[in-house]
Formats: sequence, structure tokens, C-alpha cells
Amino acid sequence: MLKSLFSGVSGLQSHQIAMDVESNNIANVNTVGYKYSRANFSDLLAQTQAIATAPQGALGGKNPVQVGLGSTVSSMTRIFSQGSIQNSDKNTDIAIQGDGFFIISPDGGNTYKYTRAGDFKFDAGGNFVDNNGYIAQGWLRDTTTGKVDSTAPITNISIAPGLTTPAQATEEVVLKANLNSGPLVASFSPSYGINVAGTIVDEAGTAIIGAVPDDMGAMFNGLGEAFSLKAGQGMSISLDGGTSYLAYRYDPAIANVATAAGADKVFRTIEDLRLALQTQINTVSAGAEVTVTQAGKISINNEAGAGDLDIKMTAVLTDGAGVAISENTRFTTNMKALESVLPFGTTGSTAFSQDFNAATHSSSIDIFDSLGTKHTLRTEFRKVSQNTWDTLITVPEPATISASAPTNEIRGSIQFTNEGALSQYDPGTVSFTGNNGSKPNQTVKLSFGTTGAFDGMTSFDSKSATSGISQDGFTGGDLVGIRIDQSGTLIGSFSNGRSFGLAQIAMAKFTNNEGLSTEGGNVYIQTSNSGDPIIGTAATAGRGFIQSSALEASNVDLSRALTQLIIVQRGFQANGKTITTSDQLLQTLIGLKQ
Repeated sequence: MLKSLFSGVSGLQSHQIAMDVESNNIANVNTVGYKYSRANFSDLLAQTQAIATAPQGALGGKNPVQVGLGSTVSSMTRIFSQGSIQNSDKNTDIAIQGDGFFIISPDGGNTYKYTRAGDFKFDAGGNFVDNNGYIAQGWLRDTTTGKVDSTAPITNISIAPGLTTPAQATEEVVLKANLNSGPLVASFSPSYGINVAGTIVDEAGTAIIGAVPDDMGAMFNGLGEAFSLKAGQGMSISLDGGTSYLAYRYDPAIANVATAAGADKVFRTIEDLRLALQTQINTVSAGAEVTVTQAGKISINNEAGAGDLDIKMTAVLTDGAGVAISENTRFTTNMKALESVLPFGTTGSTAFSQDFNAATHSSSIDIFDSLGTKHTLRTEFRKVSQNTWDTLITVPEPATISASAPTNEIRGSIQFTNEGALSQYDPGTVSFTGNNGSKPNQTVKLSFGTTGAFDGMTSFDSKSATSGISQDGFTGGDLVGIRIDQSGTLIGSFSNGRSFGLAQIAMAKFTNNEGLSTEGGNVYIQTSNSGDPIIGTAATAGRGFIQSSALEASNVDLSRALTQLIIVQRGFQANGKTITTSDQLLQTLIGLKQ
């Protein structure tokens, strides 16, 4: 009879513990990152009154006769199911979607604790802490490499208040663009002229050192239509009203031409043609000048001449030496605009051809010196022949990129294959000096693409356009904000427009999460049955990813918890009945003596 009383008492005690567990679950229904627990019942050791016997002969076997002695709570199971993710307005709130724990330390990393509660913040010292003041653990940015090394030992995440980033001098400029290879261009702009002495000059009349005149075969008229001159094409020019003509023909194979012997005049560039005209005109009118204007027109001026000029032009079949010459209608149309009578010594006695233009394209980008000062690097391209463009790179004075005058510019070229891929280019680097107290001779790499590939500069029959231009320098800046990405990287945004990782939050994964022991304050500690923490970054090796501006809610299900309360209550009541019933039986037993 006493056994039933003790069984009832053990049942009451077990259900009271279950009630305590469910009450704690309900109490933490709004605790961030909380994981609910479950009480696991088991029966107590039974009293054996008769052991089991095996069958013997005709007599069957017998089962054991045992009387249970009640129940107990044998274990508590913490359920680590995913809690719902709730968005917040705080950018340092973080939630784990999946398995894993944040690592925190109360003593500078000597000991570690673990939590799912991501309500972090920065304290006055710049430490990334939870509500207990424990500092989150992770990896910091290496100031030398500028990288966050997640293979290094973890440490306190701390970002100094008022953090600034120093200026970084530009080391590379990357340019991706197409230079129009077609017979029609949408825009062009000549940037030089040729004076009477044959010197190539800029708009101010200053000589351009090292400039290469454009091949006329690659030039365009005022409508943007390519002349596309072929070898042997040209025209005849008369300076006496048509009495006698001299033939001029295009020859792209001649690298450096002045004038040819006899009546035959050969040209490749606009300077060749200008010089040939200058030489011949001076035999008729000494002092007359032939120049190329900034608008790209051939100009004949007879104000200082010594004789009248009556200019007429016509297409011819052969030159004076019998060499066949064919007509290029766009070229002859441009040249026929020169037809006029120019009396010598008369003011305004000038004739102009139509425009001779080169296909051009330009791109600009700001680069930075060691002090963070911006300087505009401008790159201009001018087509000089098929698949070949001249390059002019300039920076504003007093900055320099060249040892020879003008020191703020440097010239080169870029060539393409007949498929439009990059063939070669120069210069590959420029030596930049800001002349403002910054570090001199700053090497800036020019990355125009891979030889034989289409990953940078190209030359197709389509509009010239820049598709991408970038550089890696920046000025100094102050930290203005921090955001956290899915890998747990704290990305700092600076006033100079730069953003980069300042630290990365570490995460731990355990073989047996249920083996962790809770300390209160949403904190767990490692036990002998949890296994050692496997530390790494979020979203790797089975660890969940991190969601910023969000918190993981408690995984307590109120409907389940309240239903469980009813079950526990009924179990408790039923065990109480066993005690009262046993008590009545004892009273009956005691009454027998009376």
C-alpha cells in the first residue's frame, strides 16, 4: 500500500518539474534566441516479486511479476529548432539562419561562451558587445594587407571610434572601350593643326612634340564618312586655271614622304599633301601659304604671294609618269572646295577645303596621389590607320608624367587585330608626379586588356564608347557607417565613398548542441558532451548564414506550450488521485482493527 503512495508522490514530483519546464518556456516566449526545453519522463526501478521462467516440458514459461515504483524526470532536452526571423531597425542586430552560435568572451578571449541572441552593439570603446557586455569574437582587418584573414585565431571585435582610412595612391587604371573601326563615325574632333613650317601644333599654336600625323586613308569627311583611300587613288590639281595639271596620289606604304621627283606627287598623311601643295604653289606664287586649320581644313592663303593662283581640280586616270590613278569621290569632293581664283596681295585671298577629320575617342578619370589629391587623367585616341590609333595621355599641370616637354602629357599607340581584339599598346605604365608635396614618380599601370582577347579595348564597327573605367586610389575618409553582410563581415563605409571589411564575426558549430549548458543571459557554455566548437565563418561547413538588421525570435510555440500545460496539469491531478485513493484504502485497513 505504501508503494502506491510513493509512486503517486514521484508522479507529483515529476509533473511538478515538467510544470516548471513549461512555465520557463512560456516565460521566455519573447526572449531573443531562446530555445525551449522538454522534460523527459522515465519509470523508476521496479520491484520484482517473481522472476520469469522458461518453458519446461508441457509447462509453458512465465513472465516476471514486477511492480513499478513511480516515475522521474530522467533528462531535459533543449530543442534547437529555428526561431522566426524578425526584422529590426538596428543595423548591428544580427540573426543566424541555420545552425551555429555567436562566440562571445567576458575576459578578452581567455574563455568563450556561445549565444544565439544577436542583439549586439558598439560600446564606448568600440567593442562589439552583447547585452551582458561580453565581446563578440572574430577576425580583424590586417592594416598591412587590407584583408580579413579568417584562418587566423579569433580575437575581440573592436573598431576604434572615429576610425579614418588614409589616402591610397592610384596604382592601376582599367579602361574598357570600343574604338570605331567602321566607315562612318558619329563624332570626331581634330585636336591639332599644321603650321606653315610643317610643325604639328595645338590650338594655341604650341608645337606638339612627337605627334604623328594622321594617315589620310583613315580620315573622315565632315559627314563622318571614311575616305577609305586605297593605294593609287588621288586627283590632279591646276594652279593656272586648267592649262596644266599635276597629279597627286595616295601611297600608304611610304612611311615618310616629302615630295616625289617630277610631276608625280605622292602623299600618305595630310602633312604630306600640305607640303606637296606648298612646294608647288610657291613655284607659281612665292610667299603663298598652305596650312591645316584647327577645323581640319586645308587652307591656301595668297595674301603674301607674288602671283595669282587660279586653282582647279579634277580626277585623273594617270599621273605625269604614267602611273594609274583612280578617283575616290569623297576625297575629291573635299578637295574641290579649294577651287577659286586667289589674287596675290589681296586681303582675304584664301581658299579652304572641306573638313579632314580623324576618328577620335576620349575617356577621363580622377586618379589620386599619396596625399589623396585628385588629378584628372585623360586618355585620347585618334585613328591614324587601319587598326591603329594614336594615344595621348594628359594630366593637368603642375603634375607631370613625362621627362620631356610638355611634361604633362605622353603619347603612345594602340593596335588591334583584324578581328577587333587588342593586339598591343603602349605605354603600359606612366610615372606620375603631382608636384604638390605628394610622393613623386608614382607608377600607374594602364590596363587596356589582354593581348588577343576582348576583355578590354576593342575595335569593332560600332560607335566608339567607353563601357568601363576604374582606378584603385582614393582620398582619406572618416568612418560614417557600418553594415553586416551574410558572411558576418562588418563593412565600413567612409566619407570618401570607399567601403571595405573591417572585421568578420566568427561562428561556432557543435557536434551535439543539446549537450551545451545554459548560464542564463542567453548564454551557453561548452560541456564534455557537447563536443569541441568548430569555429569558422558563416555560411560555410554547415554553419548558417547571418542576416543583419534582424533578430531570431524565441522558438517557443505558445499553442504547444499551453496544450502541454493541460497535459501536465491532468497528469499532476491524476497522481494526486492515486495518493488520496491509497489514503482511503489505508483508512479502511486501519478500520479493520476496530
